[in-house]
Amino acid sequence: MLAIELDNVTRRFGETEALKGITASIPFGQLTGLVGPDGAGKTTLIRLIATLLRPTSGAVRVAGLDTVTDADAIHDVAGYMPQRFGLYEDLSVIENLRLYADLGRLSATERQERFDRMLEFTRLQPFTSRLAGKLSGGMKQKLGLACALLSNPRVLLLDEPSVGVDPVSRRDLWQMVQALATEGIAIIWSTAYLDEAERCDHVLLLNEGDVAYEGAPGALTERLAGRSYRIAGLESGRRRLLTKALSLPQVRDGVIQGATVRVVLGDGASTQPVQTLATAAKGRLEPVAPRFEDAFIDLLGGAPAGRSPIAERMDPVEDERDVMVECDQLTKRFGAFTATDNVGFDVRRGEVFGLLGPNGAGKSTTFRMLCGLSRPTSGTAKVAGLSLRTASKGAKLQLGYMAQKFSLYGLLSVKQNLEFFSGAYGLR
Repeated sequence: MLAIELDNVTRRFGETEALKGITASIPFGQLTGLVGPDGAGKTTLIRLIATLLRPTSGAVRVAGLDTVTDADAIHDVAGYMPQRFGLYEDLSVIENLRLYADLGRLSATERQERFDRMLEFTRLQPFTSRLAGKLSGGMKQKLGLACALLSNPRVLLLDEPSVGVDPVSRRDLWQMVQALATEGIAIIWSTAYLDEAERCDHVLLLNEGDVAYEGAPGALTERLAGRSYRIAGLESGRRRLLTKALSLPQVRDGVIQGATVRVVLGDGASTQPVQTLATAAKGRLEPVAPRFEDAFIDLLGGAPAGRSPIAERMDPVEDERDVMVECDQLTKRFGAFTATDNVGFDVRRGEVFGLLGPNGAGKSTTFRMLCGLSRPTSGTAKVAGLSLRTASKGAKLQLGYMAQKFSLYGLLSVKQNLEFFSGAYGLR
């Protein structure tokens, strides 16, 4: 018996065809990656398998059960972890587990044994009394996984479980999931992260509702043999060089990678134009092993050209300052807890500055202080020379802020959100 069978599955939302006649089979004991860009149909397919949606046409079977006629029985064999954190943030860790045990109709004996096992498995034992809303991103995902596993499912559906999770917690999630696959559970891991797709036993690559590829990730990567290169030895000008490379018809994709520029050539394309660019930039062209990402972008038709229509419409920044963001001994305490401790850095014009760290490291707290949304306990922060402490309004007008959580107005249209924010920035 197969874990999941998809037979010519189509799903429409009005005039939009989200899935277009998908056929695939997924066995037990395998970690299957459901891979694709945003809007490819990944979440729609997972919701069909979880019986939260019905197919417009075709059939979906889970452990031999039809998702339309046997939905209640499927709930007993499948665990589902949604894309957004779906637990109750005003309940503690143990209270969320108890709720899911009630929903799964577990007996008192069963629930205590499974609570102990899940808490040990996810390493959440020290946090059973903490409210779910107070957990870090990685701990929330571990709790969601624990709740999905309480009923001992034979099929586990994970919809982009690592979004917003730091590398350490993401590694923990992967170790847990790979251990479950060895126990015979069929696991579907939906992701747009291509390094995650490479870890899967099998991938189902979706694009615009169609299956673009099905098979082992390594088999797709092998198609790019002899087509991946990097330009090394560059002292400066990587962005300009990348823009020129992406404008060449021979180049399918390109990206800045550390101190080098990585390019992927089209099938049968000559290396000479790229070699000419590398020589002019005083760099050297070197072959490198292909990555799954190279094959993925190539399969979808290649990357867009090196120009950005949005950037071309933006006015140049007219400011004589070299340093645009200044943080000096920036400290923020919440009671006895120190979220940031004497943080200091500068960001110069034309820089892309990375603020890195695991969940709870203080990244969002630093951002909120830089945006004037949180007042520092001590230290100073300036944006375009304006102090966030004494000239907060003026500083806010000099910056754009995209929050960690989706913070636009869901009841407004795209155009209405744009109009609202243009008004907030005083645009005519």
